[in-house]
Amino acid sequence: MYRRTAWLRHNCLKTLLVLLALLTMAEPSTAQKRSSKKNDKKQPNVLFIASDDLNVDMNAFDNPFIKTPNLDRLRKMGVRFDKAYNQFPLCGPSRASIMTGLRPDKTQTKDLFTFFRDKIPNVVTMPQMFMKNGYFTARVGKIFHYGVPSQIGTNGQDDSLSWNYRVNPKGIDKEQEDKITNYQPGVGLGGALSFWAAPGTDDDQTDGKVANEAMKIMENHRNKPFFMAVGFFRPHTPFVAPKKYFDMYPLDKIQLPEQRADDWANKPAIARYTLKDHYGLNEKQQKEVTQAYYASISFMDAQVGKLLNKLDELDLTDNTIIVFWSDHGFSLGQHAQWQKQTLFEHVARVPLIIAAPGYSKDRITESPVEMIDLYPTLAELAGQTPPKEIQGKSLVKLLKNPEITEDVPAYTDLRKSMVEQKYWYKNIDKEYDGRSVRFRQWRYTEWNDGNDGAELYDYDRDPNEFTNLADNPDYADIRAMLRKKLHEVRETPGQI
Repeated sequence: MYRRTAWLRHNCLKTLLVLLALLTMAEPSTAQKRSSKKNDKKQPNVLFIASDDLNVDMNAFDNPFIKTPNLDRLRKMGVRFDKAYNQFPLCGPSRASIMTGLRPDKTQTKDLFTFFRDKIPNVVTMPQMFMKNGYFTARVGKIFHYGVPSQIGTNGQDDSLSWNYRVNPKGIDKEQEDKITNYQPGVGLGGALSFWAAPGTDDDQTDGKVANEAMKIMENHRNKPFFMAVGFFRPHTPFVAPKKYFDMYPLDKIQLPEQRADDWANKPAIARYTLKDHYGLNEKQQKEVTQAYYASISFMDAQVGKLLNKLDELDLTDNTIIVFWSDHGFSLGQHAQWQKQTLFEHVARVPLIIAAPGYSKDRITESPVEMIDLYPTLAELAGQTPPKEIQGKSLVKLLKNPEITEDVPAYTDLRKSMVEQKYWYKNIDKEYDGRSVRFRQWRYTEWNDGNDGAELYDYDRDPNEFTNLADNPDYADIRAMLRKKLHEVRETPGQI
């Protein structure tokens, strides 16, 4: 009897151990579940889309004349930021700030010739942060600065430490530059009002090739979280796009901005970028340039559509954070000015749309934000910890509650260096620092701490900035308050 009982106990115990082993094999541990879930859904992809020299003149930002159906679609997927401001209205400095989360005073990058790593060699860029956290990082086209069109097809001033993979497409806009009309002979195409209604298809253009290469990378790396940066060149001059996009904007339908004869009577001369009004272009020429700029926007928008379609095709949209941004705005004749490098609203303000899974859709926020805010925002959305040195603030609470309007300032700086002035400002013999703050309905700007002029505009009453109130005694208290805010943000340059 004893032996039988022992035998039964032994076999029952053996059976129980086998069952437990089978259950353990069938049911992953809590840690395994978390790990599997993290790898599956908790590491969102990032599609980081940039456009070069793009202002807010488009349907996606309530200008129905300029057609942007794909940015309209993206806007409905997320939040449109109506008061987003760049930190420096020039490609190189602006992009250095965006990608490092640092203001120009900290990057010490205030022209097109300084590479930010020469000043802050140990900085961790936004894509580097993602790379360190297991992401595949890739760049196609222009994200960090390089010259357009001179360096198309090269790495230019790109940061090699930020990427696992890089691609530099080149299309007929670069290969057939002799076809481009240049309204500023003697000035290189990258700084001139120049354009070409090109033959062929979207895929013949550099930006068409940029979109195609990005789609290939997304497909090849769909099974690992990726940070995909896609930098379109348009609408940076030369304004080149297939002819069908030019046809969307007949010259007789284009309206040029309002001009006033006394506009510059109340503004400091250094606030100009274009020394000669409209570069001397007549009305027809101004409309031709504007038509080409609008055509370039709609062409670029079509390439954004390719990327959105590819995300849908790969079933990645629901797990991908999509950001669309521009490095700075662009003047199209406001104040008789063209291009960038001013501190007026049309240049300081930029388009920004963020679509994040699980957050607000088809919403608009009026809260002021800065482009250095993108770094901490993406870090928080992806569950990562950004470097403590970055100076931006996370926008996640605005993605949750876009109706919030924070009472915060936004800053934009500009330096007109001697190197640039020898080319553009031959009658100026010193460098100029411009510093500007947008706060509530006001913009206040100082040139060389106000020693070479100041500007104050009330956008509630004067949206076109025709009346400079800086020297109006009725606004002395407003100017003092804004001047204090302008100087509060100053940072001492230093190594990181």
